[in-house]
Amino acid sequence: MKTRLYSKIPLAQTIVTLCEAKGIHHIVISPGSRNAPLTIGFSEHPGMHCYSIVDERCAAFFALGIAQQIKKPVALVCTSGSALLNYYPAISEAFYSDIPLVVLSADRPIERIDIGDGQTIRQKNVFENHILYSANLYSEVVAETKIEDDKVRQKQREAQKHNEREINLALNKSIEQKGPVHINVPFYEPLYDKLENPTIVPKNIPVEYPIHHISDGLQAEMLSVWNLAKRKMVLIGVNSPGIIDQKWIRHLADDPSVLVLTETTSNIHHASHINCIDQLITSLTDDEFKALQPDVLLTIGGMVVSKRIKAFLRNYQPQSHWHIDEKKAYDTYFCLTEHIKLHPNVFFSEFLPNTKSNHSDYKSFWISIRDQRRKKHQEYLNKVSFSDLKVFETIFDKIPGGQMIQLSNSSTVRYAQLFSLNPSFKVFCNRGTSGIDGSTSTAIGAAIASKTPTTLITGDLSFFYDSNGLWNEYIPSNFKIIIINNNGGGIFRILPGKEESSNFSTFFETTHDLSAIHLCEMFGFEYHAAHSLEEVVQHIQVMYQNNNLPQLLEIFTPRKENDSTLIDYFK
Repeated sequence: MKTRLYSKIPLAQTIVTLCEAKGIHHIVISPGSRNAPLTIGFSEHPGMHCYSIVDERCAAFFALGIAQQIKKPVALVCTSGSALLNYYPAISEAFYSDIPLVVLSADRPIERIDIGDGQTIRQKNVFENHILYSANLYSEVVAETKIEDDKVRQKQREAQKHNEREINLALNKSIEQKGPVHINVPFYEPLYDKLENPTIVPKNIPVEYPIHHISDGLQAEMLSVWNLAKRKMVLIGVNSPGIIDQKWIRHLADDPSVLVLTETTSNIHHASHINCIDQLITSLTDDEFKALQPDVLLTIGGMVVSKRIKAFLRNYQPQSHWHIDEKKAYDTYFCLTEHIKLHPNVFFSEFLPNTKSNHSDYKSFWISIRDQRRKKHQEYLNKVSFSDLKVFETIFDKIPGGQMIQLSNSSTVRYAQLFSLNPSFKVFCNRGTSGIDGSTSTAIGAAIASKTPTTLITGDLSFFYDSNGLWNEYIPSNFKIIIINNNGGGIFRILPGKEESSNFSTFFETTHDLSAIHLCEMFGFEYHAAHSLEEVVQHIQVMYQNNNLPQLLEIFTPRKENDSTLIDYFK
């Protein structure tokens, strides 16, 4: 049996031991020298799952994907200097999406900062605007001989106590509040020395979860408002599969005065819900908007994709807006009246059994409008030519059930909002900051952690932007990527005020003639290309029969027809 080795540096031992104690077992490491003590400590630990990802930006999104699935912190380890800054896009996504990440950045000792030392920047509090906690540790000199000076020993003890406290506070914060934390770790050289036995036993401060409750007075007040209201709207944003019990979904569905609107990323399905919001509300008149305006708005989950529902609720505000979330509530519609800091299941279990079903035609009326829209939706799609819209209909129809679907941002997630997806799909998208920068890396990390067959559906710009996400040895053999390649940022063609010009095509749409074929050859993917619906159907069938190699289907759509097809759809 291989002997486990430890870094000789007590600070590195402390970090590894406390991560283990708090159940942090997934470690994404980017190569470097200054972080060698941490790399040694984690990679030598038999209970740690360590991944080596060279590109720090990809590494951070890869870790984000793992944490998204396991709902526990994932640690990132990098060397000093600009390496750390490449984590920032994923850190901001984790901050707004409530995903726990622990950044462990190696650093030079403080006296080496801003004196011209190589690979050195000001790392202290570098993420301060988008982080739950920043711990700045003390460096320590590991002496080769026994230290006799009492003052030196006292300083070492104080440094160790400070570091233990800061590490505990940071790790506990990430676990308790589900978000990113940063621990900056300065190391003196030598960095690679090892020991067979640890020299430190750090104190583990237990995690303390906050306990919230709704007061009897507030609950009584909310019940009174709810029971009197004849138009109640429930809007569900980003939500992990299975988070909300089905019995509460059914309870809401049985109330004729409650209209539930769900987004693709909500992972909530019921026959009486409005699941394609933009399809319903795009062409409404002022009188129809007034008829849709709720008395009470109850929101659950994270970020909402639909710009149209945001505009509607800002212009036609409810009298009461309640958001149910253990951690935070955004005043997205400028009318927030209550933030209930409870898990939705806890709130519903205390609240819904005391509600009364109110006679109302609110739900039935809008369900009838929804059904009319669905009919027109299908009539239009039956006659539309080959385009992004038609391609999305086809791929959502042909992808086998049971897949985890990872969506890239911009047009991809917005097209997905127009279709009723298979309820067996588990749908995810980085909607915290809505960036295109890490979709591929996130999807791969998620696929590894969940062990669920996974399909990434992405646009061409998003895919090429994160092409280094394929640069690792961990991609599952059953992983699929579908790229809708419309030769540029097609979403910009449907925005108001765009005009056909060289400036537009160069600086907004960013036209190109790139293909993923050579990337597939380099990274070991089997490549498929489609230029028609017939080819799309054919290649999807072949892709999902082959699980021996990761598969990539690149669908080339007509760049200049896609915008008119979508604009006519909304008309």
